[in-house]
Amino acid sequence: MKKFLLLAVAAMTLSAASAQVTVEGSKFFDNISVTLKGGIVSPFQHYSFWKAARGVGGLELRKQITPIWGLGVEGEWSINTSSWTKGYGEHTSVWGPHSSTIIDHQLVGAFGTVNLSNLLLGYAGMPRTLDVEAVAGAGWWHAYKTGEIVGPDEEMTDFADKNSWYTKAGLNLNWNIGEARAWTLSLKPAVVWYMGRGATQQTNVFNANTAAVEIEAGITYHFKNHNGAHYMTLCPMQYTQADIDAINAQVNDLRSQLSSARADADAERARAARLQQELDECNKREPKVVTQTNVIDNSIENLETNVYFEIGKSVVSTAQMPNVERVAIFLKNHPDATCIIKGYASKDGPEDLNIRLANARAKTVYDLLTSKYKIKGSRIQYEGNGISEMFSEPEWNRVSICTIQNKIK
Repeated sequence: MKKFLLLAVAAMTLSAASAQVTVEGSKFFDNISVTLKGGIVSPFQHYSFWKAARGVGGLELRKQITPIWGLGVEGEWSINTSSWTKGYGEHTSVWGPHSSTIIDHQLVGAFGTVNLSNLLLGYAGMPRTLDVEAVAGAGWWHAYKTGEIVGPDEEMTDFADKNSWYTKAGLNLNWNIGEARAWTLSLKPAVVWYMGRGATQQTNVFNANTAAVEIEAGITYHFKNHNGAHYMTLCPMQYTQADIDAINAQVNDLRSQLSSARADADAERARAARLQQELDECNKREPKVVTQTNVIDNSIENLETNVYFEIGKSVVSTAQMPNVERVAIFLKNHPDATCIIKGYASKDGPEDLNIRLANARAKTVYDLLTSKYKIKGSRIQYEGNGISEMFSEPEWNRVSICTIQNKIK
């Protein structure tokens, strides 16, 4: 019972503590980050990857919507350092030959991210040391004027600026740095498809001939949220990792107390079943009548008669009525005699109940003598004497002992 009370108090305490936590909604500018990135880009096929690689760099601005989903915008620019044409013909790259400018291609678009680590493993309140994200995006593709080259028919061809749209898919391997997780280093492999008309004369298709591979590294800074954290919180209630650890410790402690309380409850149920079995066995037994007579001295005659009761009861059974009647007859035949009735209970059951039973058993005999047999109440005293251990048999201790005192003339 004590453990049940402790458990209830602990649960109420935890609820009260939770109710005092300040609830703050997420702000629009929370969970914003900016990324500076750079690396290399090369056609997907028909070229030696490293020989044809050009430098590429750009910026990202991202809003993390949940610990799993994020949205952002980006801009990328490739640097004119190598030719991506093998001649004016079948394998001419749609990305173009040398540009007349330093910057030959530009990508501006939007992207979405899915944090695979949080999706599959759950989010514990702050980023892991290593997180893996899937990335997909689309946007505007622009190639700057490439100048003139000579085709197979010796005609001069002018490559003017081109505009189209692109799609992109890749991964972000993120290393989150520092205790505050304010900085992230990333490796960002991706494939970019030019979706306009290319050498294959196809439009809006995912074609290896119109694709390029990017390998970039990035460094990201996460701006502080309104609650001072550099990383996304689990919910509007602003908990730190220390808060989460403390709550988990309280939950584990309550679980331990609940398990112990359940074990105690099982033990009490087993004990109640045993007591019920003993009670059923006692109810099946035949009642026993025992009369005791003692002579104290030569001037006063002391007689004792016992009235026994069933377990948990204070009613005189039919089998015990002869013992009560014996006392009544003696008192009627000896007008000067008096009687003292002392009620007792066995130690089975709760103590407070046994004390009440002892008193009720003495009074029951008194009431029978005064009401049924019309003995004056002034000649009889009764009192409950609580729990008795006078006899080794529990049944004998559920008794009212009637002691008659009679002066011998």
